[in-house]
Amino acid sequence: MRWEGGKAEVMTQGKYEIIHNAIKRDNNLLSISRLCEIAGVSRSGYYAWEDAASIREKREESDRIDFGMILKAYKFRGYAKGARGIFMRLLHMGQRMNLKKIRRLMRKYGLKCPFRRPNPYRQMAKAIKTNSVFPNVVDRKFDDGGVRKVLLTDITYIFYDRGVCYLSTILDAFTHEILAYELSPNLMVDFVLQTVDDLVIEYGCTLDDTTIIHSDQGCHYTSKAFIDKLKDYSFVQSMSRKGNCWDNAPQESFFGHMKDEIKYEIAMMKSFCEVKEKIDDWIDYYNNDRYQWELSKLSPKEYYRYATTGVYPIAV
Repeated sequence: MRWEGGKAEVMTQGKYEIIHNAIKRDNNLLSISRLCEIAGVSRSGYYAWEDAASIREKREESDRIDFGMILKAYKFRGYAKGARGIFMRLLHMGQRMNLKKIRRLMRKYGLKCPFRRPNPYRQMAKAIKTNSVFPNVVDRKFDDGGVRKVLLTDITYIFYDRGVCYLSTILDAFTHEILAYELSPNLMVDFVLQTVDDLVIEYGCTLDDTTIIHSDQGCHYTSKAFIDKLKDYSFVQSMSRKGNCWDNAPQESFFGHMKDEIKYEIAMMKSFCEVKEKIDDWIDYYNNDRYQWELSKLSPKEYYRYATTGVYPIAV
């Protein structure tokens, strides 16, 4: 069974290095042949490894240079990235590097990428809940409507050192761009209504009576105030099936990635103002500089311009 490039090769290389170091010791009494025999490797293989020292050094230097670029991409704007995020950032830096190579060098130099964790905080206040539930117009067809047609909204909890606050967002399902958001120190319905007002103020000219606002069946979205707000703007209201997070998957994914990247930093913050400043910065980073594989390796705002103009912003 051949394991070239795998663990067996790494172990053999390690044995050659041990033999090399042993021979250099002043108190070594064993010959190269005997050391190879003890290590279970061939003498010819060891000599070939010795002869290739200059090649290994060049490869090591090349790896160090490439990892320097990876590290620069990884640290861009202060937010950690996985291998694909690094790949896309390198593209935006005018550099191309194979994904396998990026992952290999991350493993080699111990660079850890963030990973998704389940969100345990899904309870909502019930004081304003009504029995008004709307049909699931979207039906998970997030991309069918095109730009600014299917808008997803939700609320998430943000925990910090002195308490908890709440983030309401509206996301374009086609471009994944956050179009509007509000951070609130309480769960009163007003901040959800303000999120809709912010959306109309900023993007009203691109919305019409075919624009769908899709949410879960949380108390804010079944409240009379929210229903009336959407009617006032002539939006179509849509709701996920009860308890089915997949019906609002892109919005859930956004919250998950955001918390993976800044949750622990926020957990140490002392004030609501500090948290808001970090949320503002991260959403700006997300919209403009956090590239997504499924968005043709562009950020949400870049993808919006690409979708509306047909001009791809990266030289290929």
